Amino acid sequence: MNDEKEKSSSTSQLPETPVSESNNSNQASKQVAAGQEPRHWWIKLLVPPLLLLATGAALIFGLGVAQRAGWVSAGGGGGGGDQTAAADTRTYICPMICVPPQIGPGRCPVCAMELVPASSGGGASDSQSVSIDSAARRIANIRTAAVTSMPMTRTIRTIGELSSDEGSVKTLSAYVDGRLDRLYADYTGVVVEKGDHLALVYSPRLYSSQVELLLAKKARENSRSSTLTRVVESNRDLYESSRERLIELGMTASQIDELERSGKANSRMHLCAPIHGTVIKKYATEGQYVKEGQAIYELADLSTVWLMLELFPEDAATIRYGQKVEAEVQSLPGRKFTGRVAFIDPNVNPNTRTVGVRVVISNEDGTLRIGDYAKATIEVSLASQQGGIYDPELANKWISPRHPHIVESSPGKCSVCGIDLVPASQFGFTAEASGGEVLVVPRNAVLMAGNNSVLYVETEPGRFEIRRIVLGPSCGDQIVILEGVKEGEEVATRGNFLIDSQMQLVGNPSLIDPTKIKPRMGEGLSEEALAAIAELPEEDRPLAESQRICPVTEMELGSMGTPIKVDVNGTPIFICCEGCRESLLEESGKYLAILANPDKLSDEEEQAIATALSELSPEDRAIAEQQRICPVADYRLGSMGPPIKVDVNGTPVFICCGGCREGLLEESEKYLAKLSKGPPAKSSTASGSMGLPPISTFEIVEPQMELPPIEAFQVVPERIAEDNQASGEPVAELPTEVLR
Repeated sequence: MNDEKEKSSSTSQLPETPVSESNNSNQASKQVAAGQEPRHWWIKLLVPPLLLLATGAALIFGLGVAQRAGWVSAGGGGGGGDQTAAADTRTYICPMICVPPQIGPGRCPVCAMELVPASSGGGASDSQSVSIDSAARRIANIRTAAVTSMPMTRTIRTIGELSSDEGSVKTLSAYVDGRLDRLYADYTGVVVEKGDHLALVYSPRLYSSQVELLLAKKARENSRSSTLTRVVESNRDLYESSRERLIELGMTASQIDELERSGKANSRMHLCAPIHGTVIKKYATEGQYVKEGQAIYELADLSTVWLMLELFPEDAATIRYGQKVEAEVQSLPGRKFTGRVAFIDPNVNPNTRTVGVRVVISNEDGTLRIGDYAKATIEVSLASQQGGIYDPELANKWISPRHPHIVESSPGKCSVCGIDLVPASQFGFTAEASGGEVLVVPRNAVLMAGNNSVLYVETEPGRFEIRRIVLGPSCGDQIVILEGVKEGEEVATRGNFLIDSQMQLVGNPSLIDPTKIKPRMGEGLSEEALAAIAELPEEDRPLAESQRICPVTEMELGSMGTPIKVDVNGTPIFICCEGCRESLLEESGKYLAILANPDKLSDEEEQAIATALSELSPEDRAIAEQQRICPVADYRLGSMGPPIKVDVNGTPVFICCGGCREGLLEESEKYLAKLSKGPPAKSSTASGSMGLPPISTFEIVEPQMELPPIEAFQVVPERIAEDNQASGEPVAELPTEVLR
């Protein structure tokens, strides 16, 4: 029993040991896990997002490599990327202009923006223009206006001050020492007439001179009965000398006559006014002693006044002597006064940078006051800079060269200064009114940057061509164009900045660099170029003017200074600058060919034309290549996009754009006749030996092998060739050009 109890107790105690051990192990593992958890929780938090970012970056990098390698196109296409890139030979550019233009689509390696076609404006363009389709035109809100010819006047407005006429100012001085016993004009502003008494002067010297005159007169009268001639002449000379002395002392002839009649000398003499005018200054007071030559009064004739103006040099250059001026005085608002330009200062004031202009205004009623301000208005005809001015008041009239307000109907003397009058035509005034019209465009049509001015002319519907222009003066919202456009041409007035931006995108001349504009055929050189060419030796000028452009840069000769003469294989060639010399000498044949044929298109332009013609069917392409030129616009077919086929009385005719359709149909006979003549043949063979019209294309039949080659071709019409073939006559014995 005891053994059984021990066994049972032992068996009951056996399972207690593993349980306690397992509990201890669990507690230990929990303690270990609790110690490791603070160390690894951040790994669980960061690893998943890092793996996600790494996967995304690897995916983006792989797509970029695939697109760069051409496996994936910008539009998301796949396998045909190489064929698409190979087929698209257009020039693409970055919208942000980060990199130079490149061939084919893609993305910009700098900003990752998708490249866009360089001619994204719509239609095709050339090196001097850009074409914009109707949809883009509406979005850009492009508007045009016609170049008009009209008489234009420019109004010059300025402010001046009235002053007295310096030619009418007189100073009355004392002729002899004495005392001013009385001043009749005892304040300034007194209006006097010529001969009025102004002052009474007491002078003992004047008294003694009067006594001498009376004695000389008496001696002359007493000597009349004398038989001695010498005595008579001596007394007469003494009398005349005494009389002249009194005149020098300030007495008038009437005062001397009165002295001789009375026979009584007077120590006091009246000073008389020499002119009609106003006392503007009084220098002495009554009872004051004065010396000989001392000023007493200053008089001015205010029947005419001067208006002193200050004009800018560019405004002063447009007016001339005798030109009419209207003035409104500040103290008399609403009342107009008319005057004429009497003097234009030849010097520019170094302080104000203005030119003084003097205007003579009539003031017979004395309403104008010296020192008052006036607003002056001068109307200048813009056409007068090239011709004369028509003024009905001066037509066929004679004018004083010093006083423009003196105008007469016949030759004579000036009533003021006494010099001869001259015809008004000598000062640029015409006898008859002329048209006097100038070309003007709206002011907002012109783009200006520094000394460069350009505008865009719509030569064809949607085709805007850049023009470098020479500006004249502006008047309101209109501006005069001296050179660069013709009357009736349409110019862009709104949206022209967008057009200029498109020109920059395609690499064409623009406002930023208008020097790349090629001079148009038939146009003369600019004034800047002519001035530069004028610095060449006289024997080189005709050659430079006939060459017109630099063969390297194709810029106008003289646009970068005096042209430089270079000898190329014995041929004198002019270039625009020294930087072109090396290129000219390295590729002399290329540039000599450019000068020989300046209208030849570049390789890029020829490629663009070929691309446009390739869009036609084979039959139409053959006809277009044979026609070559649009009969309406005289442009190469394909230069403005795919040519347009028009049926004219059963004859297929191609035109460069839709804008030529109406003109072709309205004058179909004219343009068909023009096409029948064709462009001039460039073969050296004379094609007029048979009296045939020029032809456009030739089909050359090879000669028989056994016949010796010849140098000249025989031109045989196709009809004659067919007749000869039908009759069995040999026609292939010579190389022939069959007229198609």
